[in-house]
Amino acid sequence: MSPLLLRSSLGCLDTVLGSFRASRNKLVTQAAAAAPHLYHFRKTMHYQTEERGRPHSPDYRIYFKTSDGKYISPFHDISLIAETEQDNDVPAKKPKKNESEVLFNMVVEVPRWSNAKMEIATKEPLNPIKQDVKKGKLRFVANIFPHKGYIWNYGAIPQTWEDPNHTDAETKCCGDNDPIDVCEIGTEVCCPGQVIQVKVLGILAMIDEGEMDWKVIAINVKDPDAKNLNSIEDVRKSRPGHLEATVDWFRKYKVPDGKPENQFGFNGEFKDKDFAVEIIMSTHEHWRALVQKKKNSGGIECKNISCCESPFKCSAEEARDVVESAPAFDSSHRACPDVDKWHFV
Repeated sequence: MSPLLLRSSLGCLDTVLGSFRASRNKLVTQAAAAAPHLYHFRKTMHYQTEERGRPHSPDYRIYFKTSDGKYISPFHDISLIAETEQDNDVPAKKPKKNESEVLFNMVVEVPRWSNAKMEIATKEPLNPIKQDVKKGKLRFVANIFPHKGYIWNYGAIPQTWEDPNHTDAETKCCGDNDPIDVCEIGTEVCCPGQVIQVKVLGILAMIDEGEMDWKVIAINVKDPDAKNLNSIEDVRKSRPGHLEATVDWFRKYKVPDGKPENQFGFNGEFKDKDFAVEIIMSTHEHWRALVQKKKNSGGIECKNISCCESPFKCSAEEARDVVESAPAFDSSHRACPDVDKWHFV
C-alpha cells in the first residue's frame, strides 16, 4: 500500500471515530470522500492463505497474502473497515436507506462446530493463524452439553488491540492483549483464514480471569438473514435462545479444564451496536499507537508491509523470508479423539 493510501486510511478512520454517533449515513459519505482510492483498493483486494506445517500439530500455520502474492499480517495489514464488494472500476450503486451500514473486516479463526482453538499468533512475525498450545498440548475447546465446539464462526477484527495497560471505565478491567473477538452468527460455516465483511449487531463484556475480553456479535453481510438483523434486539426476537446460549457458552467453556466460570460486565447483558462500534474504534486507536511504537508492545509482533508510519514496516522480500522459513505443508495429524467427548457442567 502506498503512503498516500495509508494516510488516506488513517484520515478516514479518524472521521469514522468522530462521527459515528451522529449518523451512519454521514459517516459512510465522509469516509468515502476522505479516501476514494483506499476504498477502491479494498473493493478489489482479495486475500489468499498458505498453509505451512502439519494440521493438528504445533508447527501448523496459516499465512496470508494478497492476490498478487505479497505476504501480509492479518493483524496489521488487513483494513479495519470494509466496503461492499463491486466489480472493478464500476461505481458503487447509491446505498438504500437500510444499506448505509459501516462494515468491518473479520478474520475467521475458528469455524462453527469445530473444536481446535485456532488464533492469530500475535507474538510471531506476520501473525499467522496457529492452534493454541497450553502446557505443551494443542488446545481444543470442550463440548459442553448441548453445544458442539464453537457455536458461531469465531475470529477477530483486524487493526484492533485490547491494550493490557488500558483500564475500561465501566468494568475496571484491562485488555487481554489481543485483537477484539467476533462471533459471526450467520448460516455459512466458514474456513480458518477466511476474510469476511460483517455487520456489527452488539457486544458482550466478558471478563476472563480479570482481563477485559470483549465479544462482538456480528453477521456476514452476505448472509440471507443479514438484511433482517440490524440490532441485538433483532437477534433476540428472531433467534430465541441464541444470545442466552452465547453467554452460557462463554461462562462455562473453560470449566472442563479446571478453570472457574468466566464473569461478565453489565450483568451479562449485551450492549447495542452503537456501543459496540465505540469499543471497536477505541481498540483501533490502541492498535494505531501499538504499530507506531507509542505504546509498550507487551511482546506483540508488529511486523507489517503497509503501515508507512510504523517503524515495524518491512519489505515484501522480508515478509516472504518469514513464510519460507516455516516448515513446508505436510499431511495432517489426526486430531485427539477426546475432542468429541461431551462435558456436563
